[in-house]
Amino acid sequence: MTTGYFTTDQHDTLRAEVRAFAEREVRPRVTEMETQRTVHHELSRLIAAQRWLGVTIPHEYGGMGMGHLAKTIIIEELARVSGAMGAMVQASQLGVAKILHFGSDEQKKTWLPRVADGDCLPTIAVTESASGGHVLGMRARAVRDGDDYIINGHKVFVGNSHVGDVHGVVVRTGLGPKGLTAFLVESDRPGFALAPQQSTMGLHGFSFGELLFENCRVPASNRLGDEGDGLAVAYSSSILYGRSNLTAVSLGIHQAILDETVAFASGRELYGKPIAELDNIKQKIGQITSRLMTARITAYHAVHLLDQGQACDIELMNAKLVNVESAMDSARQAMEIHAGIGLTTERPIERFLRDAYHIFAPAGTSDVQRLRLAEAAMGRTKGQWSERIVHGEAVGVH
Repeated sequence: MTTGYFTTDQHDTLRAEVRAFAEREVRPRVTEMETQRTVHHELSRLIAAQRWLGVTIPHEYGGMGMGHLAKTIIIEELARVSGAMGAMVQASQLGVAKILHFGSDEQKKTWLPRVADGDCLPTIAVTESASGGHVLGMRARAVRDGDDYIINGHKVFVGNSHVGDVHGVVVRTGLGPKGLTAFLVESDRPGFALAPQQSTMGLHGFSFGELLFENCRVPASNRLGDEGDGLAVAYSSSILYGRSNLTAVSLGIHQAILDETVAFASGRELYGKPIAELDNIKQKIGQITSRLMTARITAYHAVHLLDQGQACDIELMNAKLVNVESAMDSARQAMEIHAGIGLTTERPIERFLRDAYHIFAPAGTSDVQRLRLAEAAMGRTKGQWSERIVHGEAVGVH
């Protein structure tokens, strides 16, 4: 079920490569990740070593230069086997975005080749416990001190928190929307620490934890852009990369839901024949299939537009909305087909349900996407990040 209208032979080759890797290296480790319920450092590094984190990084910095559709395929295929590892790659891509679009020439030359080679896992850290998704409510602060800044505060729900090598941290340097600034903070810098990783409902093997800053001194050369550019760093990473990345994770989980449900229904006999032959089961599988086909088209269409440099904020919102809601609906329907055994860990369907719910909130819940879509329909938007980022006009977009 690919969409050849958007994909090329190069994309198909990439898909086959990632799928083979996922089956060979990721699937055998899923049980371990589910049992230990903590970040899987070895597998995260192994995936990075495949150089896929550099899929959107230009060739001049050692990347693949294949764009957002290729990125979607990589994340989708990993998430089909492990939502956690799909999430690991998507979080790394958020880290790539801030350097790619806001980094200085020196920062790009320093960090992007390392990410592309698989030697560095980047993150972005925006959310705080007191402010949640309200970016302007953040309290973590950086104060200028000569040629340095001193950062104090904390960040929560940071993807790749416990495997990240360099964190893109957005903090307050002043008041209001222009009072946010972004910095690159290396994980070994004095004054930086990690809170213990918390156990979560799903995405076992992935870390999205808390970063702590106590008089953490960073040089001014680590600042991303100018003072006051932090809001643009946060919003553009979320809108352009976060929504498309999470869409891809949902898409992979959704494919796994269909694959597992078809396999189960074909092998489970009732009344002398596989339950897949019962009309009510066929109806449910048909509905899951329809949702998945629609979800994939919305996902590929949105990132195709992004790769073409066209305005597509609305399409990215819709892709995240459609994919997240569809995956959760299909997971619930698949649980109905599995009945009692779906509640056990004997079948992976309960894992897919748990993992699917983890994609709901980041980069805007479904309610947020609907609100933004409504504002767009009423002509109340103030420009599109997707269009202005491409033309180098990111700073100052609201």
